[in-house]
Amino acid sequence: MKTLWRLVGLCLLVGLVGCSKPAEKFMNTDLTGLDYAKDFALTDHNGKPRTLADFKGKAVVIFFGYTQCPDVCPTTMVEMANVMKQLGGLADRVQVLFVTIDPERDTQSLLANYVPNFDPRFLGLYGNAEATAKVAKDFKVFYQKVPGRTPGSYTMDHTAGSYVFDPEGHIRLFLRHGQGAEPIVHDLKLLLK
Repeated sequence: MKTLWRLVGLCLLVGLVGCSKPAEKFMNTDLTGLDYAKDFALTDHNGKPRTLADFKGKAVVIFFGYTQCPDVCPTTMVEMANVMKQLGGLADRVQVLFVTIDPERDTQSLLANYVPNFDPRFLGLYGNAEATAKVAKDFKVFYQKVPGRTPGSYTMDHTAGSYVFDPEGHIRLFLRHGQGAEPIVHDLKLLLK
């Protein structure tokens, strides 16, 4: 009789596990557990030195771009502004960081005028050429100057996606460029649970 009750109990347990709701999955590329992109040491557009630890408790979205970018950068920033709107009150638990890969032209004042136009909570980050190269290498971000007709009219080829860190400061996601706000909102809500 004991064996019969054990068998019934086991069947009930298996049935309950089978009925449980499957865990929600990220819609973007899950980077959980990867061992890179651990930190940065840059200055924000207000002149304050920043590291990833400054944003502990928030989900952090980091995008590498430049202010004179004709397409990818402004569309990414508009997309992130739409994400913030769709998050509503949760947006206060998200920090968007725009890291310039063009420190030659993207001065503190230019970043201060450019980045907050998309959302006043967004921060532009910059460093000198060496700091920029170090952060890009740590984050496995590609960038390269493409000469223009004049020395100052160059463009920059660069990685178009964004990285997301959880509120504990661990890298979690890579966001594809141009996917729209909804998948990003979905994933940020999962990280903020």
